[in-house]
Amino acid sequence: MMFLQSLLSGILTGGVYALAGIGMSLVFGVMNISNFAHGDLMMLGMYLAYFAFTLLHIDPYLALLLIIPTAFLFGFMMEKIFINRVINHPHQNQILLTIGLGLIMSNTALLAFSSDPKILTTSYSSSAVTPLDGISLSLPLLFSFAITCLITAILYLFLSKSSTGMALRATSQNREAAQLMGINVAKMSAIAFGIGTSLAATAGALIAPTYYIHPLAGHSFLLKAFTICVLGGLGSVVGAAVGGLIIGVVESMASTYISSDWKDVVVFVLFLAVLLLRPEGLFGKKGGQ
Repeated sequence: MMFLQSLLSGILTGGVYALAGIGMSLVFGVMNISNFAHGDLMMLGMYLAYFAFTLLHIDPYLALLLIIPTAFLFGFMMEKIFINRVINHPHQNQILLTIGLGLIMSNTALLAFSSDPKILTTSYSSSAVTPLDGISLSLPLLFSFAITCLITAILYLFLSKSSTGMALRATSQNREAAQLMGINVAKMSAIAFGIGTSLAATAGALIAPTYYIHPLAGHSFLLKAFTICVLGGLGSVVGAAVGGLIIGVVESMASTYISSDWKDVVVFVLFLAVLLLRPEGLFGKKGGQ
């Protein structure tokens, strides 16, 4: 029973991790940029959910209807104003810019909201369901996992069925060829960054009811998102989804059978093993193609 409890809890947590990883992977796939401000965008999503609940009295999960479009517009404008200027520059310039944007966001949040952690407490925050005797699953995590599955399905349909989605996929496969075929790759980059931002903010909002909210919360999630992307294969949306679930399960198992203090160590040992044995990731293609 302990194994099953740990497995199910890991899958539920991993679903939210996957959402964060998908956003980063989509941006990398379309724009070939590693967004090191991704964790701070998750932090903004956490604060948006917190203030929607405390000031507007909107349930954090219903608040996603406001958070998703707001975050998309924020990411779209960020790409147009900042990221677009370095998209053809060396990778170190892109990395330094996104790190700088992340520092601006985290330090602005620090000045505006102080370093005191905030807690988003709803009527169901500590509620749980018991599908089997001896197994207890957090209700907020179940809600988060269900919403993650819904958003992932919508994203899959958008990328595979819509003309914009197919243009995004074409841009991710070959940016120059897509441009020659008449696709506005600059617009696709802005849309991809907007979607990536909205997915990061959504993941932050989904985590908010079960996590301390503070300006530096995004830093630990940035490392997880990057690990997920490398594990699944940079640029692979499917890989990021599977990578997120793997990380969630590994963390849960490590906490149960070793110690919660060692869960991050176990995750990064797995990360290093994948880098050594399969550098392109589980779903990546050799040679970066």
